[in-house]
Amino acid sequence: MKPILGILLGDATGIGPELIAKMCAEDKFSPYCRPIIIGDKRVLEMGKRIANVDFPIQLIDDISMADWDGSIAILDQNNLDPQSITRGKVDANSGRVTGADCITAMELCKKGQIKGIMYAPFNKAALILGGHNFECEHHLFAHYFETQGTFGEMNVLNNLWTSRVTSHIPLKDVVQNLNSERVLAAIKLAYNTLTKAGFESPRIAVAAINPHGGESGLCGREEIDIIAPGVQMAKDENINAMGPFPSDTLFINAFKGDYDAVVTMYHDQGQIAIKLMGFQFGVTVAAGQPYPVATPAHGTAFDIVGKGIAKTSATENALILTAKMAGWTQN
Repeated sequence: MKPILGILLGDATGIGPELIAKMCAEDKFSPYCRPIIIGDKRVLEMGKRIANVDFPIQLIDDISMADWDGSIAILDQNNLDPQSITRGKVDANSGRVTGADCITAMELCKKGQIKGIMYAPFNKAALILGGHNFECEHHLFAHYFETQGTFGEMNVLNNLWTSRVTSHIPLKDVVQNLNSERVLAAIKLAYNTLTKAGFESPRIAVAAINPHGGESGLCGREEIDIIAPGVQMAKDENINAMGPFPSDTLFINAFKGDYDAVVTMYHDQGQIAIKLMGFQFGVTVAAGQPYPVATPAHGTAFDIVGKGIAKTSATENALILTAKMAGWTQN
């Protein structure tokens, strides 16, 4: 049976509500899951008006009430009046509600009532202003899920996944934050996440950090002293890891289909490649969490809010990935 997924409307000041409304109107959910929208009915109605769509809604107080008979079930939180916010701007109250809805969804996961979460874009600044004082939503997930071990975001485009050893730190601090154990942890995070997504033996390429892969030590020894030992440690655990490869050519082969995942050393090393190839289609997966969680990678898109022109491509991809990780298989 298709998994029950919690669907979050995202930050109400962004394009999330209109994206979810379009998905509902175009019946994008039912092929992959049994959706439960978690949020304020008034925000969803706002999304319908912006997208110029309509569809029947089933108000429920408990997941057991949903019947998926052609209407969209919404667990109405009744916590945000759209008239109280300004679309296209960071809003503390919207951030507070966005985080609260997310916490509600996580609690439902922990109770076994939903199998995963697909959320429309959050705004990190709004979350913090709203009282959810975490570096980003991935730390919010880890806190309320009580996640043990390595976690972080993975980005996905056209079936190529990327992970990274360091993330939101200054470039000048990257090298001092590298060690073989962290390289291994990033590889294992990629391996475990791809395995949950249905890959039997994912091929994981690891990027070098120095130009030309360090040129055998002539242009830096991080590949020799740190990255290669981390790759070998992964191989010793029967993970199909390889590298390190020079990062300026690695993604050429990755986008040809030679690898299923790439582990990079720092944020932009992978993000530039992924976003250049298909920013409007990419997905961010909350890797390392105990339940499947994914979102479109493009963000709240304040520049086009309220125009009704937001495209659902990345949101559809996020839904499919979440459903796959939650157990959906194509017949």
